[in-house]
Amino acid sequence: MTETTSTVRVTDGTFAVRSKGQAGPALVFVHYWGGSAATWDGVVERLPADRRTVRFDQRGWGTSRALPGPYTLDQLADDLAYVVETLDLGPFVLVGHSMGGKVSQLLAARRPAGLVGMVLVAPAPPQPSAVVTPAYQEGLSHAYDSPESVGQALTHVLTAVPLSQSLRDAVIRDSLAAHPEARREWPLRGMARDITDAARAIEVPVTVLVGEHDVVEPPHVLREHLLPHIPHARLTTVPGAGHLLPLEAPDALAAELRSLTARLGS
Repeated sequence: MTETTSTVRVTDGTFAVRSKGQAGPALVFVHYWGGSAATWDGVVERLPADRRTVRFDQRGWGTSRALPGPYTLDQLADDLAYVVETLDLGPFVLVGHSMGGKVSQLLAARRPAGLVGMVLVAPAPPQPSAVVTPAYQEGLSHAYDSPESVGQALTHVLTAVPLSQSLRDAVIRDSLAAHPEARREWPLRGMARDITDAARAIEVPVTVLVGEHDVVEPPHVLREHLLPHIPHARLTTVPGAGHLLPLEAPDALAAELRSLTARLGS
């Protein structure tokens, strides 16, 4: 089934929202810091052709980089809520990766109509870990300063599975296609924000997927800083993978989504 792009208008601009399929529950994808809607290409193409999927570039990134700030977690959650409401999806599942996982937690805590589940992919936990210090944040804020710095991050931090050259090129392009304030908001403020009160308000089923060799959000960090605040969440470790699960392990992620939607549909 062909993917189409529609325009969702907000007061200060527009989002280009990519959608396909009609079978619910819909899967709403929320990309990571440095990503885009295209981050999910490999996952979406592995799903049933009729599965409804929705994705867009978050405020400050890609086709949405001209949208003005703020680029805070709350604003990103507001944007996500507005897209979901405007499209009138019916039952839907949030699929949030890394920063997008934290945005998804904030929206899920609001208990929006239609939300039936959530998949957190290598998510930023609601409670920041001890590694999130001012020095760490400042260093991270420069990870996407140049093609060379993005390449270094890809090789030494973000992945455990080598990516094809075309995927590496796409990651570098996406990481640089950001409003400068959006690029700095997450490392300097968003990642350090404690949202444990919101996380405890999440009621829908939650699946957490984490790469075995993820050094950004390692499995032990999610066990210590996420599971105590979303105790009904189910955590699964993906063997051999690092932080960029949608690119490193699209088969495993798509299989989990197929299984989840089958359970929810029944």
